[in-house]
Amino acid sequence: MKRTTTAIAVVVAAVLIVGAYLAGARSAARYAAFADASEIAAARGLQPAEVASAVRSFVPPGKADEYIMFSSGGHSGQVLVIGLPSMRLLKVIGTFATEPWQGFGYGADWSERVLDEGTANGEATGRLTPRLTWGDTHHPALSETNGEYDGRWLYINDRANGRIAMIDLRDLKVKQIVQIPNMQTSHGGVFATPNTDYVHVSSKIPTVWGGGYAPLEQYRERYRGVSAWLAVDKQTGRIDLSRSFQIELPPYNQDLADAGKLASDGWGFINSYNTEMATGGNMEGKPAIEAGASKNDFDFLHIINWKKAEEVVRAGKAEMRNGIRVIPLKTAVAEGILYFAPEPRSPHGVDVAPNGRYIVVSGKLDPHVTVYDIEKIKQAIAQKNFEGTDPFGVPILKFDAVVAGRVAVGNGPLHTQFDDKGYAYTSLFIDSAVAKWTLGEPYFTGDRAFKLVDKVSVHYNIGHLATAEGDTVSPDGKYLVALNKWSIDRYPVLGPLHPQNFQLVDLTGQKMRVVYDMPIPNAEPHYAQIIKADKLKPWAVYPVGTDIRTMQRSPYATARGKERIERRGSTVEVWMTAARSNFRPDIVRVKKGDTVILHITNTETIRDATHGFAIPEYNVQMSIDPGETVTVRFVATKPGAFSYYCTEFCSALHLEMQGWLLVEP
Repeated sequence: MKRTTTAIAVVVAAVLIVGAYLAGARSAARYAAFADASEIAAARGLQPAEVASAVRSFVPPGKADEYIMFSSGGHSGQVLVIGLPSMRLLKVIGTFATEPWQGFGYGADWSERVLDEGTANGEATGRLTPRLTWGDTHHPALSETNGEYDGRWLYINDRANGRIAMIDLRDLKVKQIVQIPNMQTSHGGVFATPNTDYVHVSSKIPTVWGGGYAPLEQYRERYRGVSAWLAVDKQTGRIDLSRSFQIELPPYNQDLADAGKLASDGWGFINSYNTEMATGGNMEGKPAIEAGASKNDFDFLHIINWKKAEEVVRAGKAEMRNGIRVIPLKTAVAEGILYFAPEPRSPHGVDVAPNGRYIVVSGKLDPHVTVYDIEKIKQAIAQKNFEGTDPFGVPILKFDAVVAGRVAVGNGPLHTQFDDKGYAYTSLFIDSAVAKWTLGEPYFTGDRAFKLVDKVSVHYNIGHLATAEGDTVSPDGKYLVALNKWSIDRYPVLGPLHPQNFQLVDLTGQKMRVVYDMPIPNAEPHYAQIIKADKLKPWAVYPVGTDIRTMQRSPYATARGKERIERRGSTVEVWMTAARSNFRPDIVRVKKGDTVILHITNTETIRDATHGFAIPEYNVQMSIDPGETVTVRFVATKPGAFSYYCTEFCSALHLEMQGWLLVEP
């Protein structure tokens, strides 16, 4: 017992010494003189609960986190990779926006192609846009096998531009961006079906059906939403539009979405709001959308039988629209694919419990969470227990026929996550809190079911939240991360733009406890998923000569000693290698107007031996990981002598790792 106590004291002392150093409150050396952790805590004025929180989140230097969290980066356009419980930012994945440290979008062929392919430019997709170099990432979804995260791929949507990106978790780089046809903005999803047959995204704001322009006076007739079921190649993780399909939806605003699992496998669920179909006009004597979209007491939970939709598509009952098969709204109704259930107005959260039986909906203007039961839904559909149809003919299930329970959780409920013991956790935006409550049978029965059991304050205005493995059939519980929109007084004031605040919540005790604050200074994250770290099997280095788009050997791979320069007309092509501490060749001679193609292979074979390559005034900057072959193409428009160099501090002679691009007039 004494040995255990001493070990804990040492850990606490280490945490407090490091904390004191970073805070700059006092010299860390001063605390090293104290005999034990209690003296350090007393010197810093720390309470026992604060010391306990520090230990709960502390990961010693050189040790790895138990979990990895993939978080959206909001309008940074990126994905944030964070360790738990340390809450250390481990990586930023360049996704929809250029990212200079990784050389993403600054000359490397693979990233340029990904960004270009993710920008629609033609009639085939119904979109004509310039190249997009930013996005608004919202909802990441990890690939699944049998309802469990499998660590292969990550998908995330671009809320602003109706796109989806696929990230290969072998190297944590984006390999595909798809512009989703018939969709301008996206919000519902991304979610993966239990075996990643599909990833789903639905529209946020209805668009003119078929493209083009239609006045808002024709909103009901000409505008539509869409539910997109994007087929995944099981070998590569890439999205295949030729096997994908969409379902036409009424012109409501579709919001969040989730996939059924186990008891509800084959079903999908989407929130909606603005069933009033308000279009704004507050400068034209009409109500603002905010007011116009909040009149009805209920909006509609969209209930989609995607397994039946598959059958309808195979039967040839879909139509091609902008390069993808679409099930018309009338067909979706006639074939029993689409149903509605009333949900409290302005919902922003629909989440399926681990056993798939319960679907939890939160209405921002209702202090309750409403829990639907898939068995009740199936029974009501079979018995045609409808209260009528919406204006577009979609059957509306009777509310009391499909609801299993309602729980008063607090003000502004949004998103719900789950643990391994039958508890649900709901974010409360207005209360700035997380509510913990019980699910129904088989988790809890009788008066213990659907009951609020705990609430913890967070800081402040929490949006989404994530629990460890919380979207799977077997969550871990243990940790919850609150994704708070405001930080107000949690950090020093460094100007009017404050960081957002992630907070780590410990779920292991009887009461929830906030144990760590993490500022997010470069993004407005929305949602996250947390996976066991040992499920990820990323490569530490590439086999020398790897093309990272294909993860196969590049035809342009160059071995050390095989470098060469070739001129063909006005094209100069260079096969180059990079290794500590030189480029070969280190002089490239071209003429003004030449097209220059550089194939650069990093021939290093050890971990972390990344090299960079930059050319001043030509906007070229590449990060070349060990073993990677990268191609860059540009036109030598500016004559002069340009010293290219390695941008990664790679060795003692790093500054000597340079060369010359000589552009003759």
